[in-house]
Amino acid sequence: MKKVALHNLGCKVNSYETEVMRQALEEKGYHIVPFEEAADIYIINTCTVTNIADRKSRQMLHRARQRSPEAVIVAVGCYVQTGREDLVEECVDLAVGNSRKKDIALILEEYLREHPKQNACRRNIPDIGRIREYEEMQLKHMGEHTRAYIKIQDGCNQFCSYCVIPYARGRVRSRRAEDILTEIEGLAAKGCQEVVLTGIHISSYGIDFEENAWKEGRSERSLDGERQEYSGGGRLIDLVERIHGIEGIQRIRLGSLEPRIITEDSAGRLSKLSKLCPHFHLSLQSGCDTTLKRMNRHYTTGEYYGCVEILRRFFDHPAITTDVIVGFPGETEEEFCVTKEFLEKVCFYEMHVFKYSKREGTAAASMPGQTPEQVKARRSGELLKMEGRQSMEFRRRYIGREAEVLLEETREIEGRIYRIGHTKDYVKVAVEAGSFGQEKEAPAENTMVKVVVKGFLTDEIMQ
Repeated sequence: MKKVALHNLGCKVNSYETEVMRQALEEKGYHIVPFEEAADIYIINTCTVTNIADRKSRQMLHRARQRSPEAVIVAVGCYVQTGREDLVEECVDLAVGNSRKKDIALILEEYLREHPKQNACRRNIPDIGRIREYEEMQLKHMGEHTRAYIKIQDGCNQFCSYCVIPYARGRVRSRRAEDILTEIEGLAAKGCQEVVLTGIHISSYGIDFEENAWKEGRSERSLDGERQEYSGGGRLIDLVERIHGIEGIQRIRLGSLEPRIITEDSAGRLSKLSKLCPHFHLSLQSGCDTTLKRMNRHYTTGEYYGCVEILRRFFDHPAITTDVIVGFPGETEEEFCVTKEFLEKVCFYEMHVFKYSKREGTAAASMPGQTPEQVKARRSGELLKMEGRQSMEFRRRYIGREAEVLLEETREIEGRIYRIGHTKDYVKVAVEAGSFGQEKEAPAENTMVKVVVKGFLTDEIMQ
């Protein structure tokens, strides 16, 4: 029985795929061990969204080689998909691209049988741009997490000027609703209460179904890409409504959304679903219209703010989070100030702030006005301070109120044992294990409890 260690880098889609690969290998008789231990095979699910992600991918590959020089090192995913042949060959025996992760056990067995020890990297990397079928995978249990990430689509058709992901993940490919429902029903039967719908661009869910129907003559017209993707996200909302009916599922959380998917109709339909978590991650990237145009983002700040207002009209105090890039090529100090003013106006629950990362092969890489690193660092620092203040203001509203918390983990803080989980709008709350009284045992992980929030335990956790 060979020992296999897996390590995941990057997004929630990668997390889902890593867990599915882990389960597939277990079913084939491999013994899964922690990545820090000695193993016969190391599998690293890589990421390439930024230069830092590239560097972390290389570091983990080299770390695996150093830990076990005779082990088989397998790199899978986005980093190898984008063609970094010279770097991969340094320490990798087997490179597996996106769309082949479901076959990892078969690919690995074939490699071990035919190539017990190679001096060069063997590749199994398809041309992702030509693939139009979704790579069906099935998650059978939750693994180490309380909530389950559910992958509903892959690929992106947006081609933002800074982003390499369409080249790593290919075009939009949606998963059949029946397969999604079957997977969630199976997880719910095993105790899963919360699912997170994730993908590379979930707002595009179903657009390929519409286009294929037109090509096959089952639809009278082909929708143009703009209206097809952003007509209120009908296919996605239909899916959420069907998941809402699954017995045992208590919470449905949505992954990152394109702002234009939020309309009066879509928000109205979602607001009628009691299981839907009022936590909306609307990707922004910049609060300046001229910068958004250079980024090839297909909305204005006015349209974005309109979407925020719709959500706040249909939901009571929803948690609205976002991504912001600082130091995009050509971003002047005046444009950055415009962004800051817009971020103050929206007042997010959380902002993920990124310094622009130059990616070869993208339009932005050759744009004039590349921003110096020290300027990026200063602007990032300013926005992070704003983010901390806005997040504190959002969470302060909970003090003195009752909240429902799904307990997810146990942690010791300053000598006391706490069960820690999240509210529906993703506020982290700690419940002291002893607070339930001696006569009543503290609820276990994956239990829903109602508590009254007293205040802040740490900067990040309420109690």
